[in-house]
Amino acid sequence: MGWKRKKDEVEGDDGFVGGGDNQRKRKKATAAATEPKEKREILPSMIKNKEKRSAVHAKLKQQKKLEKRKKLKDRDAAEKRALELGEEPPPKKIPRTIENTREFDETVCRPDDEELYAGNECDEFSSVLKRESTPKILITTCRFNSTRGPAFISELLEVIPNSHYYRRGTYDLKKIVEYANHREFTSVIIVHTNRREPDALLIIGLPDGPTAHFKLSKLVLRKDIKNHGNPTSHEPELVLTNFTTRLGHRIGRLIQSLFPQAPNFRGRRVVTFHNQRDFIFFRHHRYIFESKESKHTDSKDKKMKNGKGEEVSQEKVIARLQECGPRFTLKLVSLQHGTFDTKGGEYEWVHKPEMDTSRRRFFL
Repeated sequence: MGWKRKKDEVEGDDGFVGGGDNQRKRKKATAAATEPKEKREILPSMIKNKEKRSAVHAKLKQQKKLEKRKKLKDRDAAEKRALELGEEPPPKKIPRTIENTREFDETVCRPDDEELYAGNECDEFSSVLKRESTPKILITTCRFNSTRGPAFISELLEVIPNSHYYRRGTYDLKKIVEYANHREFTSVIIVHTNRREPDALLIIGLPDGPTAHFKLSKLVLRKDIKNHGNPTSHEPELVLTNFTTRLGHRIGRLIQSLFPQAPNFRGRRVVTFHNQRDFIFFRHHRYIFESKESKHTDSKDKKMKNGKGEEVSQEKVIARLQECGPRFTLKLVSLQHGTFDTKGGEYEWVHKPEMDTSRRRFFL
């Protein structure tokens, strides 16, 4: 049988026979090889030697850092020059982040949403948030508990005022909810553990719900936090940030119903629930005020002296935060109407894997 050339096969000047794509690739490789060394950019990924590759990478990184610093200096100099000339400084560039490029969501709360505020007056948390009743929390564990679970619960008891721990034993969750209703508890918190590590949190509002199931991760107890402080028995100040949608607003009110609505600011305790990309970060701090002596200077940065020639010192009060712990992260799994019911319960919202189609789509 004879061998026939295909139409796209071309014979090159050097006698090479091959497809058109192969010839184009070979020409590009030849052109890159004949290109002067000054024009070619050597990337770290092109270097096989590990030490040399690391050195080139470090050099490029340092170069980028210097360029960034130079741009910042040029921007500050332009702003200063514009202010001296009485002109408007150039507008600051807003960096593109996942948060400010999030997908449009119809459920984002607006300040003029009358329907939202009307619903707040008659929801399940209104009696606690209007201070008609005092929050009373029952905290318990799952049936198969571990050593790290009670340690986490003991710190939760110090974080949440008027909270009480009860051993789970062999009781069903429905019986625990019924018992808590008779004892006038306003919420039930169940700490679930898996492989000796707390991995989930179930918050049930009483008497009519709702029930929120959170995945718990990145738990750090107080003893593992460097330079931690010990909290006092004062009622803490509660800070909730970035709960923007209808669902986030509802979760925020559920968390808010766990804490008294009259914080004792003399206690200087702060409990923060910060929502970012649907992850709720929990932090517990206390304020510390320290007085520090600083030498008084005039407008020309000269040290001020009194009549005797002694330097004048001035006291400055410096405020800082000290973390008290624990530290953990929550991720909402589901929100259910009413109290806990796995068989006949109706869900308001459930997280499903097909919801994670975009990194810029958030629900809270």
